[in-house]
Amino acid sequence: MSLVDRHVGFVQALREAGLPVSVAEGLDAVRAIGHVDLIDREALRSAFAATLVKRPTHRAQFDLLFDLWFPAALGAGEGNTDREPDPERRRVPPALDPEVQAMREELFDLLLSGDEAGMRGFARRAVAGYGRSPNGQSWFSSSVVRAMSPETLMAALLDAVLNQRGGLEEAAARRLFRTRITGFQEAVATEVRRRIAENTGVERTGRATVRPPLEQLDFNRATRADLTALRREVHPLARRLASRLAQRNRLGDRGRLDFRRTVRASLATGGVPLTTHFKPKRPHKPELVILCDASDSCQAFAHFTLLLTFALREQFTKVRAFAFIDSTDEITRFFEPGADVVDAMTRMAREADLVWLTGRSNYGHAFKTFNEKYGDAVTSRTSLLILGDARSNYGPLALPIVRRLAATARHAYWLNPERLRDWDTGDSAASTYGDVIEMHECRNLVQLGQFVELLA
Repeated sequence: MSLVDRHVGFVQALREAGLPVSVAEGLDAVRAIGHVDLIDREALRSAFAATLVKRPTHRAQFDLLFDLWFPAALGAGEGNTDREPDPERRRVPPALDPEVQAMREELFDLLLSGDEAGMRGFARRAVAGYGRSPNGQSWFSSSVVRAMSPETLMAALLDAVLNQRGGLEEAAARRLFRTRITGFQEAVATEVRRRIAENTGVERTGRATVRPPLEQLDFNRATRADLTALRREVHPLARRLASRLAQRNRLGDRGRLDFRRTVRASLATGGVPLTTHFKPKRPHKPELVILCDASDSCQAFAHFTLLLTFALREQFTKVRAFAFIDSTDEITRFFEPGADVVDAMTRMAREADLVWLTGRSNYGHAFKTFNEKYGDAVTSRTSLLILGDARSNYGPLALPIVRRLAATARHAYWLNPERLRDWDTGDSAASTYGDVIEMHECRNLVQLGQFVELLA
């Protein structure tokens, strides 16, 4: 594959992964790599990153794809040979294998020194020796990590550092070596992906291994690490919504046209209304009522929309939040300003009265309960926001109640975490509710941000 083909394929892979790369930026990358030494792989990486990566959160996807399209080695790498799987050798415990113990000693020295280049070379040799599947058809990082077992070296690493004169504190040393061990595991995973790409094709490997950027990641597919990063993105959305609403109120200082005063003033100019008069504006704070599906199918989505509610509680005093499964309860009390968001979520799950009978989504009964207990929460000054997948397990829908709430509210919106193509499949009543309330697909931060712009 020529350098031009690799460049074109790499840019296309970035776009498929969700990174916004324009034609102009692709041409900028071509001009940039003309000024670097192509033998220097890290300089080539920096040239591509400077021209193609717009956000820090996109760097992980970029680095993964760069390692696939511009690999550090071919095959086992220079000076290395792949080892054919030996069933007899696999029966020998690593602790009794002298070759494994020798490599563990080498890994110990690399972790102690922090030699990143040496670590990458060591990972390449470890994968060549211990990464092949029993049938020799694929590669796995788990077998390499299990053989090298870097975590078991922690005690010896700490002992070597803490006994040195002027050594690190134990907590700092533990963090340092944990970071280096993670770096070794990532180097092994990178090498395994490279070897798989050689067997199955770089395009296929890239599609199978690269996850979308954080802002395009489906809420329901987020890992524990993703949850922490996503939490940090919710509060800026709430602040942006608050600033837009405040700006909107400032720009609208003038009230409605005072027709009588304007006509009376026009008598002094021969009936020509040169001066217009307006009635004083009646200030009011925007009110928001949120009704959120907290069932298992919407749990992750509810988590982030309730985080948005929590952030809005710190910006406005007129925000009321309700959650439901097959019954409805107000949860505003859990999101008082100054409360810890994790504690609020825990208390809501433990104390809120959300289950009526089965504990499965029942939109009809949930809307009926809301109307009976909290119907006065929705007024002509309220923006009503319903969050859920509209899957009611073939139960009643309570459309008259939903229609009345939508007609009473100043604005009414419904955010659905399912893909549009899945609406109206199975027990979904998305279009039925969508005929009553304006429904929007909201699966990730990009779509949530777009909705915030619409709401403001």
